[in-house]
Amino acid sequence: MIITLKDGSKKEYAEAMRAIDIAKDISEGLARAACVAEIDGEVCDLRTVVDRDCELNILTFDSEAGKHAYRHTCSHVMAQAVKNLFPEAKLTIGPSIDSGFYYDFDLRALSREDLDAIEAEMKKIIKKGEELTYFTLPREEAIRLMEERDEPYKVELIEDLPENETISFYQQGDFIELCAGPHLMNTKQIKAFKLTSSSGAYWRGDEHNKMLTRIYGTAYTKKADLEEYLEYLAEIKNRDHNRLGRDMDIFTTVDVVGQGLPLFMPNGTKIIQKLQRWIEDLEDYEWGYVRTRTPLMAKSALYKISDHWYHYKDGMFLLGYESMDDLKNDANAEREIHGVQDISLIENDPDRNVFALRPMTCPFQYYVYKARPKSYRDLPYRMSETSTIFRNEDSGEMHGLTRVRQFTISEGHLVCTPEQIDEEFKGCVRLARHCLQTLGLEEDVTYRMSKWDPENPDKYLGTAEEWDRVEGLMRNILDEIGLDYVEEAGEAAFYGPKLDIQAKNIYGKEDTMITIQLDMFLSERYDMYYVDKDGEKKRPYIIHRTSMGCYERTLAWLIEKYAGNLPTWLCPEQVRILPISDRFHDYAEEVAVELRRNGIRDITVDQTSERIGYKIRKAQTERIPYMLVIGQKEAEENLVSVRSRYAGDEGSKSLKEFIDALSEEIRTKAIRRKVDDKESDHSKEN
Repeated sequence: MIITLKDGSKKEYAEAMRAIDIAKDISEGLARAACVAEIDGEVCDLRTVVDRDCELNILTFDSEAGKHAYRHTCSHVMAQAVKNLFPEAKLTIGPSIDSGFYYDFDLRALSREDLDAIEAEMKKIIKKGEELTYFTLPREEAIRLMEERDEPYKVELIEDLPENETISFYQQGDFIELCAGPHLMNTKQIKAFKLTSSSGAYWRGDEHNKMLTRIYGTAYTKKADLEEYLEYLAEIKNRDHNRLGRDMDIFTTVDVVGQGLPLFMPNGTKIIQKLQRWIEDLEDYEWGYVRTRTPLMAKSALYKISDHWYHYKDGMFLLGYESMDDLKNDANAEREIHGVQDISLIENDPDRNVFALRPMTCPFQYYVYKARPKSYRDLPYRMSETSTIFRNEDSGEMHGLTRVRQFTISEGHLVCTPEQIDEEFKGCVRLARHCLQTLGLEEDVTYRMSKWDPENPDKYLGTAEEWDRVEGLMRNILDEIGLDYVEEAGEAAFYGPKLDIQAKNIYGKEDTMITIQLDMFLSERYDMYYVDKDGEKKRPYIIHRTSMGCYERTLAWLIEKYAGNLPTWLCPEQVRILPISDRFHDYAEEVAVELRRNGIRDITVDQTSERIGYKIRKAQTERIPYMLVIGQKEAEENLVSVRSRYAGDEGSKSLKEFIDALSEEIRTKAIRRKVDDKESDHSKEN
């Protein structure tokens, strides 16, 4: 057989050989570093026997597939160590992930001391250098093996596999794991690892299932690389908005209030208030929007018109009717909408007997549009709303401010003629990018065109031809803008394709931050129209969009981006005045009055009797952008001694000079950076 290698060279062998043996024939060094093989583009185990002409690539830890096999093997070693130390533990699943690996056990919660003990046991297993062997079993034998080993979760996994699925196992020593692989050849290949944390996780991610104990870890081939990663982990923990947000008194959560329902403290409320006022003024006075205010709930009939009910009902918070009369009136309304003749069919439908908190605002704003007839001269009709919406997220998905059950977005809907759709969509992109640039976040995002899934057309409104046309329109617009984007099938809403602006948090999890969506279907569902030049009624097109996205998620993003050191204009406290003794309190108050008179209101005067060094350190710890130290010279000469978190001691300045500079920084929403940062100061006109 002839084996073609990655560099195009060829090897010829007279008989079948394992991939690892071919690697040894190429180079002993390559074989020692090898993690997995790639045969004709398919990643497989190094134990795989090559018995035909093919293209072969031996993959090391430097490849993604190599990393995953290396770390997956480490997760098996961890599971073996856990079983050695805690025989009562039940195995579930333990995959590799981009940052390392994890394993879920049916086991009590673990302490850091427990993790250290597991690490020590793992080192013993690795030192033994146990070979990993691969074998398969028929379904009944596989089930029997796991039953004998008292692994009920593994039995469940096997029973859920398709009838024709190959049921494979890996064994190292007396440890046997249900697994498809691939894996390293020997545990001794693992050189450096660390168990980083433990947490709770529901079996199969379902909150109705048992809570398991998840152990996270990572692994590298070099100790130096592991140490570098652990330093990085320490840094991102210092940026985690869940910790920082609480330390900075931005938000808190309380069990009796409910999961995914954060309480904003005064500091957090002020930041949200500044963001909201900025966005509303921007949309209303510079981008030509009209502002609406619509209910937080509605009857199910509203959501059924658009099909939102059938797509989102499981994620909605439902409320009961107050009276049977309300039910009958609602039933009559639906009969008119859908042509239902027998009202009893609706009255007896349990899905009818509900109000629901809104999971989106679009149907409400459609009725604002419909309240008065519109002509082509009234379009585009741009509606915006600071919308609080509700989604019943799974408990396992909840995280800080990035995934919550009640949140507020800068939502808007633009009703357009077909001729206007191109320019209006571009305008929405420009507005979103303007918001990102102002916040200093544009460099952190990627763009995704989210398309429908033609393999599952029942999930969507419209025909294949309509989707092709609308997606083609969006693609042309994005190309004209010159946007660098990827396309992904199956991520569209059921009524139209989207441009999703994506970003990752400090742990690498990607979320959608801003969405701009084309909708060619719902205007007909809600009987929306405009009168064209020819006097005929026409269906408008609709753009659904957010300008900045979700306030909660954006705040989390900002906290992590700036490690809590938010741009001055957003800070809940921008200036702290620090008199060096009681004698200078009067002048400190005069400075405060003058700052407020010039529109700089987020200031405090530290009138405690602490030493000035302590006051400065406290203000620095609390991330105050500017400290004004007040002493004899400052009081006599109408000066302030300025210290900032950007440049440290900035020296003495006249009060007017400081006010002028700070007012300009706030007005332009400048983003100042520390003087030793590579990035220079920059500002944006807003």
